[in-house]
Amino acid sequence: MTEPEPAVHLITGGGSGIGASLAGRLLERGDEVWLLARHAARARELAERFPGVRTLVGDLAEPERLSWALSHQELPERLDSLQHLAGVVDLGRVGELTPKLWQSTLAANLVAPAELTRLLLPQLRSARGHVLFVNSGAGLRANPEWSAYAASKHGLRALADALRGEEHQHGVRVTSVYPGRTATPMQEKVHRQEGREYDPSRFISPESVATTLLAALDLPRDAEVTDLSVRPGG
Repeated sequence: MTEPEPAVHLITGGGSGIGASLAGRLLERGDEVWLLARHAARARELAERFPGVRTLVGDLAEPERLSWALSHQELPERLDSLQHLAGVVDLGRVGELTPKLWQSTLAANLVAPAELTRLLLPQLRSARGHVLFVNSGAGLRANPEWSAYAASKHGLRALADALRGEEHQHGVRVTSVYPGRTATPMQEKVHRQEGREYDPSRFISPESVATTLLAALDLPRDAEVTDLSVRPGG
């Protein structure tokens, strides 16, 4: 009997936190994993850290350059999943936020995922693949000083919902995942900005969120989870 080909995944934000845990889990089970790196040096670091991983170089802070960047690299022929985990966060009151910060937040958290998805739709359609957007509780509600980040994540939810309707005919599934506060480097940065002590034991582990993503990814073809919220337990 012919062995099935390994599933092929592309992950953004695979160098730390949830993305690193997810990449490791997928590699352990024999899947083919591609990681997006913002520059060549970072790609080399990821290749050394995750033996067997493939890398692409593209800076999500400059989504208008992603098309050019990918056109000069070998891409996977098919994608069973495209998983958007990369993101940036900077807190501040609306009255204090500059257009530059708004633009950089929206570029990395919303425009780049949209553009990367657009560029890789042929590979996703070929595999009848799955797009997973790791959103945030901020994509469901907005708290004071979280306006820019929350706006980008509300937009990401709208992107996912629209994409799901558009790509259903091609067999592409789309899932948004909304983790609560997770013990990641981003959460540590948020605590510094909030002026609070960071205690990772109070939050969801990256491994638990990765398990949630794998559960959505591994559903049978006749099922699709559209939205998943994950909160700290215990």
